[in-house]
Amino acid sequence: MEILIKMLLSYLLGSTSGSVLLGKLKGVDIRNLGSGNAGGTNAFRTQGAAFAAGVLAIDILKGFISTKFISAMNLPLFSGSLDPNLLLILCGIAAVLGHVYPIYHGFRGGKGAGAAIGMVFAISWPTISLAILLWLVILLLTGYVGLGTMLGSVSVIYFAHYFKDTINNPYFLPFTIFLSFFIIYTHRSNIKRMFDGTESHFEKAMIFRKRN
Repeated sequence: MEILIKMLLSYLLGSTSGSVLLGKLKGVDIRNLGSGNAGGTNAFRTQGAAFAAGVLAIDILKGFISTKFISAMNLPLFSGSLDPNLLLILCGIAAVLGHVYPIYHGFRGGKGAGAAIGMVFAISWPTISLAILLWLVILLLTGYVGLGTMLGSVSVIYFAHYFKDTINNPYFLPFTIFLSFFIIYTHRSNIKRMFDGTESHFEKAMIFRKRN
């Protein structure tokens, strides 16, 4: 019962969409703009950097809070014997699923990256820091946010293995494999557009780009 309650709380928190919340304050719904996705990338493209930063902050926090704090909540009437390390992972997964399939917003959410960043940060900040650095390098070289996100998620597997002696969570490395496949799955439309040659990219972020 403990794990069901904590996973439900994590899912409900994960279902809180940063873009929808901030969009209501601004009088817009980015799900009806741009790509129609409720994540940070579409927020940036349609509403600008400040709006996107707020969206990303909310999405990261809900993954972090679910993993770090909801998993550790004291529930005297429902406490069980489940391994705390496994609770961390399951609550984090629930938050990521809420991010992608939010019950409050017709199950139309983001692609999971924001909440996943918060989750991984709660368990191993060096792992996610290096993955974000790789994402930035890919963005600067190609301009493709989605490609950077997918390759960054795959790199989490390597970095989690590299830092395994400091993580002390036996479930974390297997989880990173699931996470990378899930992030690639949520970016399947990006993959199709890249193959079709229609994927949008940020030319201004690229180091090597055509000069007018």
